[in-house]
Amino acid sequence: MNVTSLPTSFSSARLTRQLRSLFGALLCVLAVQPGTLLGAEGSEGVDNALPENPTVDNQPNHTLEPSSPDAARFPLEELQLFAQIFDQIRTSYVEEVDDKTLLENAIVGLLGELDPHSMFLAEESFSDLQENTSGEFGGIGIEVGLKNGYIAVISPIDDTPAARAGLQPGDLIIELNEQSLQGMGLGEAVTLMRGPVGSAIELTVVRDGEPEPLVVKMVRDVVKIASIRSRMLTTDFGYVRLAQFQEKTGADFRKALSKLLGENPGLKGVVLDLRNNPGGLLPASVAVADALLDSNQLDNPLIVYTEGRIPSSNTMLSATPGDLLADIPIVALINEGTASAAEIVAGALQDHGRALILGTESFGKGSVQSVLPLNDGRAVKLTTARYFTPKGRSIQADGIKPDIFVGRAEIRQLDPGYTLKESNLSGHLSNSEDGSSATRKSSETQLLEDNQLYEAVNLLKGLAIFGKSGHSKG
Repeated sequence: MNVTSLPTSFSSARLTRQLRSLFGALLCVLAVQPGTLLGAEGSEGVDNALPENPTVDNQPNHTLEPSSPDAARFPLEELQLFAQIFDQIRTSYVEEVDDKTLLENAIVGLLGELDPHSMFLAEESFSDLQENTSGEFGGIGIEVGLKNGYIAVISPIDDTPAARAGLQPGDLIIELNEQSLQGMGLGEAVTLMRGPVGSAIELTVVRDGEPEPLVVKMVRDVVKIASIRSRMLTTDFGYVRLAQFQEKTGADFRKALSKLLGENPGLKGVVLDLRNNPGGLLPASVAVADALLDSNQLDNPLIVYTEGRIPSSNTMLSATPGDLLADIPIVALINEGTASAAEIVAGALQDHGRALILGTESFGKGSVQSVLPLNDGRAVKLTTARYFTPKGRSIQADGIKPDIFVGRAEIRQLDPGYTLKESNLSGHLSNSEDGSSATRKSSETQLLEDNQLYEAVNLLKGLAIFGKSGHSKG
């Protein structure tokens, strides 16, 4: 590679003019429109937040406070360096790049170097984010983040092309349609994953335990996220699946629990499945936890609190009176794809002793992002706070540790061979519950396909036998 020294094209007068212009523009924005440099109001969300609906990733909407006088004293030497590099690119780069593109790239880099979750959202990316939290969008259906310069799968979304193709939390996507993703921004990668419904897409992923990269082929589809699904696992034990925290998740969760209770008055336990839940809106996660926590039974009714540098980032959210499941025991399932808002729910239930947490350690996203809309349809997604569980635990980069560790495994029942039973005898009396017995066997077979769920049900059976609710004052 040849490296050539380029002549410095700066004169003192020219540099002074450029810096004066840059300072003027920045100071004008800061002085005349405090709080609007990054947008007027924002909401935080775990992964994504919308202006009207914060999530954990999101907190309540807030206006950014104007910076202090000290913060307005820009470092002159660094600004001079920026202006010099900017001018060298304009005049000497092999291809002409317009000033608007250069400045947008500088903004992308400014945010991208902060942490894996802060980013600049172009108009299309901001629109995609709004679709994501509303529950329907086009693509392959995965929640992603950055890891070692590559796009990492946080979790596939239920019943989407990514989930059906077998993508797993922790997979590193190194190529998309044979295009390398190394060093690519998160927003740009997500844009590439989206496309016309019915179009093919090919991902090359690196997975722990696999000697070679895997090529995963999918067809893009309309991704509709059903945040809540519920059913009875057996005659006595119910199941509620939380796939993501959306605007209506809190209300839908209460409806699902009420339906289970109404149709099964003898309900003895519930499995709350938070596996591969990438998070979502903070108010939704608080509503879910609140439905299972009775403030009258708690010494400290706190569900979650957040701490940041500005006053509006410091919040405390607490439970209210009433627990929809009363003394019915709960086992919550988590894994490495359980992130953000889902970790808030798991952490609150664990700290208050309301549920036993079973599975593997969660993802560990303990920060809150605010989405700050700009005036031109674009936005900034900025990490503004950390969140903490009721007992003051930060799960940032650490995760929620389960009370009972159960990794994914395959369960295979041993064939006992031929055994003589009453039903084999000629003329044996019939059983009036033959139909329900067949249904029970079918449910047990389904449970064997998911060892973590199987263990959760067994745990609930034990709690039911000994009359334990999984509830203690916290």
